[in-house]
Parts: sequence; C-alpha cells; structure tokens
Amino acid sequence: MADKTPQAASKTVAYLRVSTLDQDIEKNKADILRFANHHDLGKVHFVEEVASGRMPWRDRRIAQILEELQGGDAIVVAELSRLGRSMLECMEILAMATRKGIRVYSVKGDWQLDQSIQSKIIALAFSMAAEIERDLISQRTREALRFKKGQGVALGRPKGPGKSKLDAFRPEIEGLLANGSTQKFIARRYHTTEANLHNWLKKRGLKEGKADTRVFDNQQGDKQ
Repeated sequence: MADKTPQAASKTVAYLRVSTLDQDIEKNKADILRFANHHDLGKVHFVEEVASGRMPWRDRRIAQILEELQGGDAIVVAELSRLGRSMLECMEILAMATRKGIRVYSVKGDWQLDQSIQSKIIALAFSMAAEIERDLISQRTREALRFKKGQGVALGRPKGPGKSKLDAFRPEIEGLLANGSTQKFIARRYHTTEANLHNWLKKRGLKEGKADTRVFDNQQGDKQ
C-alpha cells in the first residue's frame, strides 16, 4: 500500500469573519466550496466568527487557527481583507502562515500563497513591509505626542477624581450627610463599601459623615 502524501493528510480551514450577525455568509461558503473543489483542497472545515473590525487579530479565531494548523495545511478566505482589520495585520498573518508552511488561498482574485519560490519571496516582502509599517506607526505616534506636548496639550490620564457610580447620587448623599447619616448607612444604601465611600467623599471635597462606632447592628437597620 502506498504511503499517504502530505497533501492527502493536510487540513483545509475556511475562515469566515463578519462584523454583524445579520451579514449573510452563505454565498461565501458556496464560493469557497467551489474554489476548494477546483484546487483539490479536500474537505473544508468552516470556522465562523462575528468580530468587529476593531478587534486585533491576535484576539480573534484566526490566531487560534494559525496556532493549530501545521505545515502543508491550508486556510481559505473569501477575500484577503477578511484576515485582518488593516494591511499591517494582513501582512503579519500571511508572513506567519508562510513561516509555518501553511498555504493561504483567497477566492477573490484566485490568489494563493504556498511554498513555491514566488510565494516565499512575496511572504518575505510581506514580513519586511509589516516590520516597516510597525516602525512607521511607532514613529508617527511619537511625533504626534511631541507635537501635542509642544502645543501645551496635557498628556497622560486626565487629572481629577474620575467618574464613579456614586456621582449620580451626589445630591442625595449630601442631604444624608447633612442629616447626620453614618458612612456605614450611606455605603449600604448605595451598594458600595465604606472605604470606597470614604475615598469618594475625600476626592470630591465633601464633608465626611460620622463613622459608625457601634459594636453591634441595630436589628431594625442602621440609624441615620
């Protein structure tokens, strides 16, 4: 009996990413199946994902696919733009696939990246371009920060107490404090801890309520 070739034992995964649940991917599935049949890619395993274009590729299923596939396996997409949210991400994914020996096919344009010399040259160009683009992004970021600093724009986290869920109840809390309510009573009323309430009062310059010095709780509830 003849040994199976690596091609026969390879796995083909079709990656389908959509941004919303109402996007129709059935046509993409049909196109991919026809493409896989034409290129003799064997059985196709579909991996579907609903993910915003803002989600980095390393946090999406495509990263897991690249991690699990082996040399000789294949990834098929309806179009290359579905791999990443930017040219940089697409180049990083393609470069990683080539390093692992994973073939990549795109139905749109009948494009493929395999282990041929031409594909390896293209992958090298992708890898170099991705590195250059990362450096350019870093450089543009540093230049933008220097420009803002030169214009007197404050950088870093904004100063101030920051937002808190207690802010919405400030008038009520001020009224309770004026009536002599304890911090323990107020904290329980607004579902927070006494420490958090204490810090909130301090940051906003409010007069702090009385600390509850009782050694036992009144069975009827906290007194105000």
